[in-house]
Amino acid sequence: MSILITPVEVALIATIPWIVTPVIATLRMRRSTFLDDESAEPPLDPPRVSVIVPARNESRNIADCLRSILGSEYPDFQVVIVNDHSSDDTAGIARSVATEDHRLIVLDNPELPPGWFGKQWACQTGAAAATGNILIFMDADARASADLFVRSVNGMRRTDADFYSVLGRQEMVTFWERLLQMQIFTVLLTRFGGTEIVNRARSASAKIANGQYLMVRRSVYDEFGGHGLVRSYVAEDLMLAQRYFELGKKTVLVSGMSQLSTRMYTSLRELIGGWRKNLFAGGRHSMPLGAKATALAPLLLPLPFLMQLVPATMLVVAIVFNLHALLIWSSISVGVTLLSWLVYYRTAQLPVGYALLYPVGAAVALYIALSAIIRGSRVEWKGREYESANPASV
Repeated sequence: MSILITPVEVALIATIPWIVTPVIATLRMRRSTFLDDESAEPPLDPPRVSVIVPARNESRNIADCLRSILGSEYPDFQVVIVNDHSSDDTAGIARSVATEDHRLIVLDNPELPPGWFGKQWACQTGAAAATGNILIFMDADARASADLFVRSVNGMRRTDADFYSVLGRQEMVTFWERLLQMQIFTVLLTRFGGTEIVNRARSASAKIANGQYLMVRRSVYDEFGGHGLVRSYVAEDLMLAQRYFELGKKTVLVSGMSQLSTRMYTSLRELIGGWRKNLFAGGRHSMPLGAKATALAPLLLPLPFLMQLVPATMLVVAIVFNLHALLIWSSISVGVTLLSWLVYYRTAQLPVGYALLYPVGAAVALYIALSAIIRGSRVEWKGREYESANPASV
């Protein structure tokens, strides 16, 4: 006896991936630990901390960044800013701030050696001048609360971590920031999950860190050659987490939305350039099966954006051509996707009206992903061109 499945039933079954995916993603995102749970009281025997800030053409950010760091309640720290051949007034602004506080020193980065990315070389330069037992690497576009260092040092010591990273709040101000940053960060959270899923992961490819705020024990940093360990990788934060994990060191990721904030990009041009730099050249290191699945990266990276665009496109087709089964599938898929974005935007405390524009965000994100795939290992950022190492060399 044959069982016939009607086109409507096929359409209903076909909606399952669009229903299940956001549910699983939402559940995975919820499993996190928070820096708020760590003590805000400085330890009785505070280890000396060195905060290293690499900066290249950061004149719009550097003063606010440094003043937020210098406002810390941590009792024993220094700040080392490394001016990486800036063509703007980054160095002058930093030196002006340094005249107000002896804890801040400003260095000029030596010429970039072959095989190094500029950020990693600047971090290495700063670490060489640092005197702390714990090194904190912080981006120039990040802002620290007064209790960030205290809580993160307490958290690092409590968990006995060798490498500790904090996820901060992403400031999204303009129209394109709110569309594109939400697209990218939602994909990242779907892939990696909350901090506890990352911390409990058993494979290196499931590890990630936030380069806006990285902490490492000085002894561990020096033992493995500092940033030389990841000198030729575009996503140095992700690679540090993965390499330290492979070397048997304990890596910990926590959420610190109240203690750390960053505004990464301010315009559509910056958004496209910044994510095109990282999305493929860095993202291929995070395939679910590790280096063995690198060949699948060109297929998997565009998939989250295609899953949003195809139902919306097919809904228009179904309406125009009066295709009943296709209308059912596309309507349900679009409805579930829209509902998911309403939840995401509300959770991010952004205007939920942006959820209605998710196909626009997905289309631009797809363009960025495809252009990143076409560029492959070639990376261009802040006037420099690099060749990022591929996963086979990890």
